[in-house]
Amino acid sequence: MFTLKLEADLRDQFMAEAEAVHRPASQIVRDFMRDFVRQRQEAREHDAWFRAQVEQGLRESDDPSVARIPHEQVKADWHLQRAELLKRALRLANED
Repeated sequence: MFTLKLEADLRDQFMAEAEAVHRPASQIVRDFMRDFVRQRQEAREHDAWFRAQVEQGLRESDDPSVARIPHEQVKADWHLQRAELLKRALRLANED
């Protein structure tokens, strides 16, 4: 058993919408609760993953054995990749 205090207008609107989709209000509330729990779990998992990635990056930034790519090389590689993607996009657009 789970008791909630709701504003009358919200309760009435919710019940009307539940009735409109031919579903019991309790089923919809359970679905909302499952979605909320899933979203929170995913958010915690993502946060843990992100923090681990940052920690790894910090460790690697202090590790002299990790290969470094000069900024100019990264920019050059990106410009080349971007040019190739633009050519591909234009080719695909012209095929239509």
